[in-house]
Amino acid sequence: MDIKDRNNKRRGGGQKNSLCPVQKKCGGCQLLEVPYGEQLRQKQQQVEKLIRPYCKVERIIGMEEPLHYRNKVHAVFGHRKDGTVISGTYQEGTHFIVPVDECMIEDRRADAIIRDIRDLLKSFKIKTYNEDTGYGLFRHALIRTGFHSGEVMVVLVLGSPIMPSKNNFVKALRKLHPEITTIVLNVNSQKTSMILGEKETVLYGKDYIEDSLCGLTFRISSQSFYQVNTQQTEVLYSKAIQLAGLTGKERIIDAYCGIGTIGLIASSQAGDVIGVEQNSDAVKDAISNAKRNGVKNIRFYRNDAGKFMTELAQAGETADVVFMDPPRGGSDEAFLTSLVKLGPKKVVYISCNPLTLERDLKFLTKRGYRAQVACPVDMFPMCRNIESCVLLEHVSN
Repeated sequence: MDIKDRNNKRRGGGQKNSLCPVQKKCGGCQLLEVPYGEQLRQKQQQVEKLIRPYCKVERIIGMEEPLHYRNKVHAVFGHRKDGTVISGTYQEGTHFIVPVDECMIEDRRADAIIRDIRDLLKSFKIKTYNEDTGYGLFRHALIRTGFHSGEVMVVLVLGSPIMPSKNNFVKALRKLHPEITTIVLNVNSQKTSMILGEKETVLYGKDYIEDSLCGLTFRISSQSFYQVNTQQTEVLYSKAIQLAGLTGKERIIDAYCGIGTIGLIASSQAGDVIGVEQNSDAVKDAISNAKRNGVKNIRFYRNDAGKFMTELAQAGETADVVFMDPPRGGSDEAFLTSLVKLGPKKVVYISCNPLTLERDLKFLTKRGYRAQVACPVDMFPMCRNIESCVLLEHVSN
C-alpha cells in the first residue's frame, strides 16, 4: 500500500483530499499526491534519459518510510492584519507567508517546537518582523535534529540582539520541549532574503549538535551544510565510496568537503585524504570532526577546490580519487578544467541535479574520462529533486 492509499484509508475512504492543506500554495512537495512507487519510476526515467548515453544507470534506491525525513526545518514568522502570529514557509517565488502547522516531509519534533514558539511569542508579547516596514523583532526559527543522537538545536533569528525576557522565554520553551539540547540567538538585521545573520549568542547548551553518519560522529552548527535526509545520505555516501573501489592505499581529495563528511567516512579505506572547502566555519567543524573521531590521515584546507587542484597539478602531484559534491548548479568550467589537469584515476561525482550532471559529464568525457555507472538515490521523496552518484575513470588507466 503506497502513501496515498494509506492516507486515504486513514481518512475512512477513497476521497481525494490533499494530504497537505497548503500543498498547492507552498510548492515544496510537488509530488505529494503521486504514489511513491510512481515517483521513483519518474525519477529513474529522468536519470535514464539524461545519463544513459554515458553509462549504465542502476535502479534508484528509495526509502521504506518516505515521510518526515527532513532534519533541518526553517519557519518564517509574521502576523495577520488582526495581529495573529503565523509561521510557515514562503509561497513559491514570493515572500507571502503560507501558514504551516505540520509538514509531511519535516521532522515532527521540529514542527511541534515551531508551533510552540509561535504561541510563546504571543504570551511574551514579542512582535514578529515585517519585511516591508522593517518593524518588529522575531524573523525566523531554524530547527536542526539529530536523527541518531536525538539532539535538537533551536535557532531563534531576530532583527536585533535584544530579546525581552529571553531567559524566561528559553525556560518556557525548554519546559515544553525538554528534548532541546541547544538554543542559539542569531541576529539578522539586514533587509535580505538570507535566513541567518553572522552574529550569534548561545542561550542554552552548546553552539552545535552532534549526530552520527555511517558510524562516525559529526558536529553540526547552525550554519553548517549537512544533508537533510540522514537515512538516505548514509545510503548515498556508502554507495559513492563503494564505487570508488578503495583498497586502503589511495590518495583522496574531497572537493566541496563542507564539514568533512565524505572524506572522513572514506578515510578508513584510504591512505590519506585531503578535504578542500572555502567556508571557514565549515573547515573548523571539519577539523573538530576529525579530532572527535580520531581520524589522523586527513587534512583540511580552506581554499577554492579548483585553484587547489590546479596548484597540486603544477607541483607535479596527483590523486587517485576525487570525490566531488557540488551545489545544485553543478561545477563551473574552471573547476572541471582543474580536475582534468590533476588527472585523478577515478572521479566520484555526487550530484543533486541530473541536468547539470549531464552537462558536466559531457565536459569530462570529452577530456579523458569515461563514465562507468550511475546510481540514483531518492534523497528528497515527495519533491522533484534527484540525487545521483557517478563513477568516472581515466581512459588511460
